Amino acid sequence: MENVIHFVFGILGNIFGTLLFLAPAITFYRVIKKGSTEEFSGLPYVAALFNCLLYTWYGLPLVTSHNILVSINNGVGAALEVTYVTLYLLYAPAKYRTKILVLFVAELVLFAAIVVISLTLLHHTPRSLLVGVIAATLSVCMYAAPLSIMKMVIQTKSVEFMPFFLSLFVFLCSMSWFIYGVIGRDLFVAVPNGVGTALGATQLVLYAIYRNSKPTRHTEGSKADPQT
Repeated sequence: MENVIHFVFGILGNIFGTLLFLAPAITFYRVIKKGSTEEFSGLPYVAALFNCLLYTWYGLPLVTSHNILVSINNGVGAALEVTYVTLYLLYAPAKYRTKILVLFVAELVLFAAIVVISLTLLHHTPRSLLVGVIAATLSVCMYAAPLSIMKMVIQTKSVEFMPFFLSLFVFLCSMSWFIYGVIGRDLFVAVPNGVGTALGATQLVLYAIYRNSKPTRHTEGSKADPQT
């Protein structure tokens, strides 16, 4: 029965994860129509790609057992993030394009190095430990990134840059993978997604509080990407 529940939450994680990965498509549809990324940052897409690559590798049998659903979800995510990064490079102003291209190439080289080192120098348990620590650390950092947006919501009393469905999918995706990690006794899946669940729930609470509030002027304001 435990294996069935584990599998079910892995499937739910894949469904909600795919919806979460598809969320930036709205932003890039607007980018293509305007022919420019304007002031939107490409960093979240590069970071998300690295995270997806690491967890795709982590979930494979060469690194961990019974985690193929993790690899499937993050493999889909990696493919979508590559698409977003490519579109960003095509439509970004030159001053941003070079920076993102350098980061993109650097992370591919770093990921390749992690794969080679973990395969050639480490046995199964140290291999899963190395990849898991790196992936979980990056994942926690990514989940913490929206804290600045949450601060902006509180300051401006506006949820303009914190879309409801994005917050909802963060919560549902994180909760599914958190339960999957707990049942599978996998700290490298459970811990970062536990953090994501808490932050996603907080975003939903903030949305409920401020969704009908009259926004106040935000004096720090530079344009932000509502998908990041």
